Amino acid sequence: MKWTLDKAKPLCPQICEQVCLSIALGEFKPGEKMFSVRETALNAGVNPNTVQKAFEQLEIDGILYSVRGSGWFVCEDISKAKETLDNLVAEKTEAFFSALNALSMDNEAIKKYVKEWDNE
Repeated sequence: MKWTLDKAKPLCPQICEQVCLSIALGEFKPGEKMFSVRETALNAGVNPNTVQKAFEQLEIDGILYSVRGSGWFVCEDISKAKETLDNLVAEKTEAFFSALNALSMDNEAIKKYVKEWDNE
């Protein structure tokens, strides 16, 4: 898992988001064991307590579950992780269109640029 964390923003929500995206995109399968808290912290370059807190939040959200002495696992139902991905895509898309609309671009002009970018 490749981590892209913005140290200027709260880390725990970013970790939660990136774990959800990895699950929704199939990097981690339902029932699969996650990396340990320490290993995740080392790979992400953060404190293990931050990862523990993120995993606990993901457990509350029904995305991960823990087995005492064995570690953290992906829940069988990954619909919440997929919902997180859908929400993130919608949020980023809205921000993208809002930013371009602020440059006085209408949706037709934006579509033109997106189509040109897609053809590259």
